[in-house]
Amino acid sequence: MYEHLVLFKFNQEISKEKEAYLLGKLKALKEEIPGIVELTTGINVTEETDRAQGYSIGLRVTFTSKDALKAYGPHPKHQDFVQELDGIIEDVIVADYPIS
Repeated sequence: MYEHLVLFKFNQEISKEKEAYLLGKLKALKEEIPGIVELTTGINVTEETDRAQGYSIGLRVTFTSKDALKAYGPHPKHQDFVQELDGIIEDVIVADYPIS
């Protein structure tokens, strides 16, 4: 299995409604993309604001295999989500690693 971690940093403050919409789009990916074992996402509530560096949404996806992880990026439903970020995203941090 493989773990996929993502942190999102926006270039502007986004509304609570937009946050909820984006979280809903992310959560839906579990049912829309094959190979996802588990998916969690949420708003960063850390009290260590200096360490958060403005990254406000986190995503964790567990995939069945490296092939499933590779297929995720170009999948049309993932690309639909990426399009939602157009013009509002400043930075994204991604980490992928195998788990046992």
